[in-house]
Amino acid sequence: MTECLQWARYRWQRLMGSTHRDDDERPYNYSSLLACGSVSSHAPKLAAKHRVVVPHLRPFKDEYEKFSGTYVNNRIRTTKYTLLNFVPRNLFEQFHRAANLYFLFLAVLNWVPLVEAFQKEITMLPLVVVLTIIAIKDGLEDYRKYKIDKQINNLVTKVYSRKEKKYVDQCWKDVAVGDFIRLSCNEVIPADMVLLFSTDPDGICHIETSGLDGESNLKQRQVVRGYAEQDSEVDPEKFSSKIECESPNNDLNRFRGYLEHSNRERVGLSKENLLLRGCTIRNTEAVVGIVVYAGHETKAMLNNSGPRYKRSKLERRANTDVLWCVLLLLVMCLTGALGHGIWLSRYENIIFFNIPEPDGHVISPVLAGFYMFWTMIILLQVLIPISLYVSIEIVKLGQIYFIQSDVDFYNEKMDSTIQCRSLNITEDLGQIQYLFSDKTGTLTENKMVFRRCSVAGFDYCHEENAKRLESYQEAASEDEDSMDTPSGSLTNMTKPRTPSCRTVHNGPLGSKSLNHLAGSCLAVGSGEGASEGPHSRQAAFSSPIETDVVPDTRLLDKFNQITPQLFTPLDEAVPNPPLETLYIIDFFIALAICNTVVVSAPNQPRQKIGLSSLSGMPIKSLEEIKNLFQRLSVRRSSSPSLASGKEPSSGIPSAFVSRLSLFSRMKLASPVEEEVSQTSESPRDSSDCARPTETEKQNCDAGLTDGKVECSPGQPWASSLCYEAESPDEAALVYAARAYQCTLRSRTPEQVMVDFAALGPLTFQLLHILPFDSVRKRMSVVVRHPLSNQVVVYTKGADSVIMELLSVASPDGGSLEKQQMIIREKTQKHLDDYAKRGLRTLCIAKKVMSDTEYAEWLRNHFLAETSIDHREELLLESAMRLENKLTLLGATGIEDRLQEGVPESIEALQKAGIKIWMLTGDKQETAVNIAYACKLLEPDDKLFILNTQSKDACEMLMSTILKELQKKNPACPEQALLSEGLHQSPATQDSGLRAGLIINGKTLEFALQESLQKQFLELTACCQAVVCCRATPLQKSEVVKLVRNHLQVMTLAIGDGANDVSMIQVADIGMGISGQEGMQAVMASDFAISQFKHLSKLLLVHGHWCYTRLSNMILYFFYKNVAYVNLLFWYQFFCGFSGTSMTDYWVLILFNLLFTSAPPVIYGVLEKDVSAETLMQLPELYKSGQKSEAYLPLTFWITLLDAFYQSLVCFFVPYYTYQGSDIDIFAFGNPLNTAALFIIILHLVIESNSLTWIHMLVIVGSVLSYFLFALVFGAMCVTCNPPSNPHWIMQEHMLDPVFYLVCVLAACVALLPRFVYRVLQGSLFPSPVLRAKHFDRLTPEERTKALKKWAEAGKMGQVTPKNADHSDSKSEKRAKSDPADIFAMMSAPSHPVDQGDFSVHETALDSDYCEAKASGMAGPPKGKRK
Repeated sequence: MTECLQWARYRWQRLMGSTHRDDDERPYNYSSLLACGSVSSHAPKLAAKHRVVVPHLRPFKDEYEKFSGTYVNNRIRTTKYTLLNFVPRNLFEQFHRAANLYFLFLAVLNWVPLVEAFQKEITMLPLVVVLTIIAIKDGLEDYRKYKIDKQINNLVTKVYSRKEKKYVDQCWKDVAVGDFIRLSCNEVIPADMVLLFSTDPDGICHIETSGLDGESNLKQRQVVRGYAEQDSEVDPEKFSSKIECESPNNDLNRFRGYLEHSNRERVGLSKENLLLRGCTIRNTEAVVGIVVYAGHETKAMLNNSGPRYKRSKLERRANTDVLWCVLLLLVMCLTGALGHGIWLSRYENIIFFNIPEPDGHVISPVLAGFYMFWTMIILLQVLIPISLYVSIEIVKLGQIYFIQSDVDFYNEKMDSTIQCRSLNITEDLGQIQYLFSDKTGTLTENKMVFRRCSVAGFDYCHEENAKRLESYQEAASEDEDSMDTPSGSLTNMTKPRTPSCRTVHNGPLGSKSLNHLAGSCLAVGSGEGASEGPHSRQAAFSSPIETDVVPDTRLLDKFNQITPQLFTPLDEAVPNPPLETLYIIDFFIALAICNTVVVSAPNQPRQKIGLSSLSGMPIKSLEEIKNLFQRLSVRRSSSPSLASGKEPSSGIPSAFVSRLSLFSRMKLASPVEEEVSQTSESPRDSSDCARPTETEKQNCDAGLTDGKVECSPGQPWASSLCYEAESPDEAALVYAARAYQCTLRSRTPEQVMVDFAALGPLTFQLLHILPFDSVRKRMSVVVRHPLSNQVVVYTKGADSVIMELLSVASPDGGSLEKQQMIIREKTQKHLDDYAKRGLRTLCIAKKVMSDTEYAEWLRNHFLAETSIDHREELLLESAMRLENKLTLLGATGIEDRLQEGVPESIEALQKAGIKIWMLTGDKQETAVNIAYACKLLEPDDKLFILNTQSKDACEMLMSTILKELQKKNPACPEQALLSEGLHQSPATQDSGLRAGLIINGKTLEFALQESLQKQFLELTACCQAVVCCRATPLQKSEVVKLVRNHLQVMTLAIGDGANDVSMIQVADIGMGISGQEGMQAVMASDFAISQFKHLSKLLLVHGHWCYTRLSNMILYFFYKNVAYVNLLFWYQFFCGFSGTSMTDYWVLILFNLLFTSAPPVIYGVLEKDVSAETLMQLPELYKSGQKSEAYLPLTFWITLLDAFYQSLVCFFVPYYTYQGSDIDIFAFGNPLNTAALFIIILHLVIESNSLTWIHMLVIVGSVLSYFLFALVFGAMCVTCNPPSNPHWIMQEHMLDPVFYLVCVLAACVALLPRFVYRVLQGSLFPSPVLRAKHFDRLTPEERTKALKKWAEAGKMGQVTPKNADHSDSKSEKRAKSDPADIFAMMSAPSHPVDQGDFSVHETALDSDYCEAKASGMAGPPKGKRK
């Protein structure tokens, strides 16, 4: 049997793959990837070894068929169905739902003659209708996908034909692994391919990945090493290599493999060599590549998992109640079976209607009761609401439509609105109890603004830059107030003060007059700026607030002292340049080149510079500088050249022998470029010009010139340079370096060109880039310095990491080592000060390597690069070997400003009872500062800080803090119940001490261990807010998982970057922010918004509405089904439990399916218990959803009891009215149905809080459709249901006044208890929601007064306990440092200090200057972001 199954599976694979395969080659099934929504999140595994890609050429025919010919082609199919399998597959999927199986069972059961209750066709009608509706919906959705697939598959690209020996047009669907593809600029890449050729002279290809991950900034990909040097396009016929790479996977940021030449030489392949399907070629004339992954094996398709489907908490609750209804149905059927058996046993003789079997045998009462049990199940089947699930889906679609249509979610700057990616958890938005938020880009704008820096132990305050930021804020607010037309970008909003394009200039600082520059600015504003604007607008991180940096005057003075003459002394006796000057040079070089910023000039073709350009170079000057650096590296001095990097403690020999000529290895500028760069009169800066403003005049006075110098036609650098950065941090540092005339000019895979003030253009040979990752928390570039010809490593990263990698200086070391220790101590003080101001900090360091050391490291690194298995681990070890014994250059402080409306949103969410945790990777001081600024922490909060180095210390500290909190706040739980008891609402906590918990990543690692989890949760339950700093992405997800699973609470995680994806996926609701860090978080989320402030309305308004609407609608469905089915049940007591219905079967089936189905759907979509304005003003109303007040188990049973009561009234009022009359069975059932219809619809009217014309239209339509059907059916159906029939019954009743009296009386008596309860509830004991509903009816003046009284009443409950503890809190504030010693075990200061306390600086002049400057700009942390 097993062999048969394996054979069948193999044949299925061959059919679905549409290719011939050998048994031992591809045992895994790609058919699972063809269905949208069923794509596996893990990469499919090859059975044997890695993927081998062989060219699709004649010489490799046999090898191609063995390897590449067995892989799937490039045809994609995201549809589920075909014309042949649509019906069986759709039915198969629909019958996965238990309710559909249940009704299928009843339909089949009704075909059994012994238990038949209805006509066979009628029983199938509800199931057929529901299945048909869902099938039509699925079919239409699948057909839409089919059309899109067809359009994509038929796109045309250039593929090399081995027959025609040239590139020919071919459809995407016909592309196969091993094909050579040639693409032109602006073409979309059809399959994942390794880049073998680019028309760019440096082997670069620019791509835009917006079609893949939403990032619009350009990224560089480079030709495989060894192919970039080719002068002509790669010839497929001469290609004799093969590629071995990893099996297909969905990791967009990883590609491992190697290209093996015919001589067995291997070249490593990485993601830098891979062009992904869906990306677009930009700024490159043409590229050629070989396909390695096609179709559903491409990374883009493996990431295309479609909409996310989750089961909401409410739906899980409804499923439980459906089971209760099944149990109720079984009880009612069992009652009917027992009643029928007892009724038959009361007759001694054979009754005339009990027809014997053909053989004369009479069925016994027991057997008849058994048969009746199944008959009753068929009769009472409507008790289980088959249309409930369909109605829920329709209602959720309607709710999503209104959420996406809310104009308040529209972000004008980004031209985006909310995205609902998960279609079935909208009601969970109204039940959130814990919110986990990232900081950078989520609470902040992720617009990095350069604020301060520390170089060689000197702090530079950049006061002028701070004033510029204030002026931008004022300008932005003024423009927003005066703006008449909507604008989609910040550039347009601040146009009078905003540059229109970025222009790079050559020349020293301050060498042109203001009048000349002003004229140039006007010329550019009216000329080139217009044509270059669009590209500038598309560049990421290019708003003026980020790009325009005003230099610090002290640092600028020191910078202006750097001249070529300083490095070319005529007399050997002249002292070497000061150590600080060398530090400044290397610091800004590191800012300019230690990044992955792409430099592009869109209006000019890129040209490769050859050696013939040396004629235009000031060779003498550069040679002298080179000789000076070499001389400084040989001479032993107390202040050796930092550029040479020869540190006595590094162990590198001081003598340096140049093995290669500097000018034979570096790539220099063209004569035209150098004619501009060699003259010292022309200004050298990169800036944008629109019109001269006061800000620009200040810049010029400070030595920073803004303007465009007149250049000769055809000059490449005269056009705008666009910086395309992958992160805002990199962009901010590049712009800061540019402000000091250290301008990044160009970047290729082999070299980086920097224009450095008076030193002229410097071309660094780029040897290696070690990119940033979350493990190392740093990035490095390895370059060969153009002046010293030495191998230099520039590193930037988190201070906690860089400080540990610095070279260790011995106490008895030389003067240079002591200077290094002093610089390190002062820089650490500056870093702490920056963090307390809420700035993001980075350390800049360098290392100089000898050629021998570099060659040895390169050998090991090459082995890591060419490995496929464990490549990441090997590369990490290689990076660790390189990044050590560093020399600290300085540090930077970058401000990430709070998003608009964040403090107000967090305050509202906390009032709504939501506990907010901030999970960030930033420094502790920075995180605390932001927490205060966004009102996550209040000034009066008691802060407890968990910074420990061991698990035992963590446990002891948590127990100490917990005891302290329980003393101060009796409401804090004594022990963790790991249930709802731990989720203390802020209202409870406000009555006592407000506490905040700060915990770092290392301590969090201990707290997440199983033995400490319970204690950690107890502690956090007593705290108003929790801030986890230095947390890794994995720790973020572990924290969310811990709280969700152990506390059984509803969680929401929100973030904007790839490091937040794991946290977003673990939470009940994942929220992505479509910000500045791409779309990874959005792609993994359930909902996506553009700003954090939108979260408050999404939860407080739409979340509340969705939960309330759906809860009431589900309860109403249970009510109406039970109320109607019980009419049949009560009738059984008067017909011997014979399973007879007093209603025609068509009316019985259509009653729930048609006549009463539309009103609850409209109610579920449009119901509003409280207006949006009131819900936003009273966040406390959200707590009703957190407590599930609208749908509690008690509410469910009360609803069922009410349904039983109403059904009793609806049955017995007509029963006693017509008792003793001669009306037939259907004439008795007609008043029952009509009264039931009015009762069920009026019940919905009583429960509705808002009745619109749509409600009334649907209600009237339901009533009219019932009467119309009854009249037409009664007129046409003469012998439909013999012996009884509904002929002319409704017509006769409509002429009978008693009929109307019965309907009115039954409706009034049935609905009276519910109506009285609602009246008493609204007047005597109103809920907060009912009280708030009253506000909507008040005038604006009355409403304001009522809201004020509400707020005062809410505070009354908090005044008494706060006053009781007033003296204690005052004394605690005075002695705040004492608890800090008790509750904060840490190595660095954690509490915010006075903003005037600055670190000690090198000289008294420096210190006084900075303090004087800072006194006017520094304020409380929360004050500067208001």
